[in-house]
Amino acid sequence: MNVADRFVQILEEEGIVDVFGIPGEQIMPLYKALSKSSINHVLTRHEQAAAHAADGYYRASGKIGVCISTASPGALNFTMAVATAFKDNIPMLIITGDNELKYRNTDYFQSTPQVNIFKHITRASYNPLNGTEAMYVLRAAIYELKTIPKGPIHINLSKDVLLQEEFNDFDLCYLCEDDLSNLSKAQELINNSQKPLFILGAGAITQKDNIQRIAEKYQIPVTTTFHGKGIIPEDNPLNLGLVGIRSTPRAKYAFENSDCIIALGVKASERTFPEIPENLIHVNINKDVLIGDYPIHGKVEDFLLETRFSKTNWLDEILEIDNRVEIEGLDDDLKPQAAIKRILDKFADNIIASDAGSHTTWTTLLKRSKRPGQLLFSGAMAPMGYGLPAAIGASIATGEKVIVINGDGDVQMNIQELATIRENNLDIVMFILNNSEFGIIRQWQEDFYDMEPYQVKLHNPDFAKLASSYGIDGARVDNIKDLELLLEKDLTGPFVVEVVVESENIPLPE
Repeated sequence: MNVADRFVQILEEEGIVDVFGIPGEQIMPLYKALSKSSINHVLTRHEQAAAHAADGYYRASGKIGVCISTASPGALNFTMAVATAFKDNIPMLIITGDNELKYRNTDYFQSTPQVNIFKHITRASYNPLNGTEAMYVLRAAIYELKTIPKGPIHINLSKDVLLQEEFNDFDLCYLCEDDLSNLSKAQELINNSQKPLFILGAGAITQKDNIQRIAEKYQIPVTTTFHGKGIIPEDNPLNLGLVGIRSTPRAKYAFENSDCIIALGVKASERTFPEIPENLIHVNINKDVLIGDYPIHGKVEDFLLETRFSKTNWLDEILEIDNRVEIEGLDDDLKPQAAIKRILDKFADNIIASDAGSHTTWTTLLKRSKRPGQLLFSGAMAPMGYGLPAAIGASIATGEKVIVINGDGDVQMNIQELATIRENNLDIVMFILNNSEFGIIRQWQEDFYDMEPYQVKLHNPDFAKLASSYGIDGARVDNIKDLELLLEKDLTGPFVVEVVVESENIPLPE
């Protein structure tokens, strides 16, 4: 048995059942081991898509996403997607192959300083120099991904290390060094509070049942970040909706009037906290993102176990506020928001994968999530080309129908993954909103730079015919009535719908 064989065995033992990637020369020993394993390998057509798929796999299911590439040409194709996961704190295992150790730091064919590149966009980037180190870093990586899930971890494996047959393997155990020293001070703030408010981020998903129980028992209102949507169903009166730059009226009022804001598993970016409140209790396992006067470095679970809450009575005050977010054009024939509203109404209980662009704004404003992982999109990096491969990962992870809402610009960044969808016969229904432009860029050019649209017009293919060339059925609609008629059918993927829409500006945050 060599390192590659044992490496794959450990993945199996740790419950990894699916991986995404593309084989290549330097990673071939690992692929030989994979070919004899029980792990399902999903062959994508581009490495960026493999990493986005691993990202969507985790967001939809909470299971570790794994992606694999060969050396530099493959590994560097990962970087955009890995950076996307890093910015959104998505735990993924990134495995790259490399040339033999003797060629490190040389100009040898396909050699680049891969670890130095990945260390800036991962929680850790490991470069084992022998088989024993490879075993150690794999076990350490999986332990951290499972217990301290705060971002992707990279392991770079030289071909000669993978082929080594003499190595030591061992169990690994170490503890996360929490800092709960501010807990008593936070408890005092909670005790003196009359108007507490929860803000929930993705780091609170695993505690959704506990949080809902506490919120309902003590009538504590809840707001969420984009990635916390659905931790408490958005049709629950306690859930006031999004907070931050896209805040709902109730969430905005509660945030401005709360005397104790409890942020659980929130990254605390400028999109959520343009200014840091003085009464903020911030709980996160990632100490690097903690802000405010009451930072608590630890697990949300531990904080909830150690904290005592009291019944509040300010929810009725908040519920008097009309929480409707007015969106114009929902009944206009060719408006993108009108099309998206009808798509979301039809697929209200399905996983929705969005991308980057004006359609993402409409989707996030209109989507109501009943559980975590129902809306997948990249928040902090927002690369074009995310939606389609993320949907692949979500479909593989859950076995559920996944709906993709794409723009005509971003879908063409990774449209080759239609082949992956067809090959795996995934139940993915993709809606491409075609306005023949990069809409947000055109809006910025006109509104902020006082210029005529420049290099934003797109001469697009017939997307339904393009889908057909991949062996996927498709349709094209150019008005709301025809879209409604199509949505009355039982659409089963793989299926592509091109929806012709007109140019439309998105509402900018206040």
